[in-house]
Amino acid sequence: MSAVTIRSVALFERPVTLRLPFRFGAATVTRCPQAFVRVELDIGGRTFEGGSAELMVPKWFDKSPDLTHEQNFEQLREALRTARDAYASAEGGQSPHGLSHSAGAAAITTAVARGLPRLAAQFGPALLDKAIADAALRCASLSWVDGLRAGVLGDPWSPLLALVKPRSVTLRHTVGLADRLTDGDAGTDPDDGLPATLDAAIARYGLHHFKLKLSGRSDADLDRLTQIAAVLDARAGDYRVTLDGNETFADAQALGAFWQTLKQASPLAGLLRRTLLLEQPLARRVALDQSIAELGIDVPVILDESDDQADVLERGLALGYRGISSKACKGIYRSLANAARIAQEPQRLLLSGEDLTCQAGLAVQQDTLLAASLGVTHIERNGHHYVDGFGIAPDAEAQAFATAHPGFYETHAGRPHLAVHGGELDLSSLHVPGFASATMPRWDSLQPIV
Repeated sequence: MSAVTIRSVALFERPVTLRLPFRFGAATVTRCPQAFVRVELDIGGRTFEGGSAELMVPKWFDKSPDLTHEQNFEQLREALRTARDAYASAEGGQSPHGLSHSAGAAAITTAVARGLPRLAAQFGPALLDKAIADAALRCASLSWVDGLRAGVLGDPWSPLLALVKPRSVTLRHTVGLADRLTDGDAGTDPDDGLPATLDAAIARYGLHHFKLKLSGRSDADLDRLTQIAAVLDARAGDYRVTLDGNETFADAQALGAFWQTLKQASPLAGLLRRTLLLEQPLARRVALDQSIAELGIDVPVILDESDDQADVLERGLALGYRGISSKACKGIYRSLANAARIAQEPQRLLLSGEDLTCQAGLAVQQDTLLAASLGVTHIERNGHHYVDGFGIAPDAEAQAFATAHPGFYETHAGRPHLAVHGGELDLSSLHVPGFASATMPRWDSLQPIV
């Protein structure tokens, strides 16, 4: 176990413009910042640097219609500032998990007292914990999986887990509510040579796993799913899908009625047979108050946005849920804890891998390896689809990541992009000392968050 002391915490952001509009729930996102954290730790009298990154997605952490996207961004900046202050003032000589347990919990309490929803409040500690883990693993010269096995982070769950060192993972492609399905659909293709439709993405990447967004409006969802099923049946072979409600159903009764309607739609019979799970259909304000056990839903229903407390999974299981998502934006220790609980009933419960539109570089590498190391075999990835490679990152930064992680990236039109072949991601290059990355962003190219 590493005993660490915080020397410095620096916060940054970089603007990200999407190449395609991403619509989920009631939100349509066309731009948002990516947050970055750099920490310097004193470990045994030596200084080690660690980094992390996450997109600051609006209308996911707080879906209030009264807030603008910019107000959502500022909520996440505030969560980062609060975490920076709490960790920087924490007592030294703690393990990385010990810091999270003390300083992270204090930061969340402070942020909630200032009016942030807990899901948003967790964002700051989640990024700090990733960066601290990165530095501690670099000190030990161990990769993520080897470091967990060796107890570097000092968490109580790693010894309970059958951690794996995956060489690859299946990419589950997101189909957003605004995504064009075929070239015949109205819309303009970006001038970047990357796929702009579901049909083109299947052909380009060999996709066979998909995540389909629901709107919560029965007629619209039936029509949309029928159109998607026609494309998948024709193009995607023996495919699999997951459905994401993004909190769009008001209550369990509405959800149950929708599912029965789906089951009666003959054009969707094949798609429903290939459906692996239904993710967070109910709004978080009611999701943990209403049982879904008797709704007749034939697939596991899992939690995502409700995951803002340590006991959420256990409470959900009592109401008929069958699992929960792993997302690094909710915290690496939350994923480890949930994985340990699910490992007690692996035939009944599941841990899924979902996306916060993770961008090329630290974000997608760390989030992907986190989930895959916990036994997740397919993971939602969409940052590569909605953003052109590394976006406006300096060419030197993009090329450094591509050089350090061959197989995970490939060059298209002179720019590195996530490499997807046969619907799979090659994770071989992520097993390096540190948390899934052998290089760092160009910190001087980022805008400080003060």
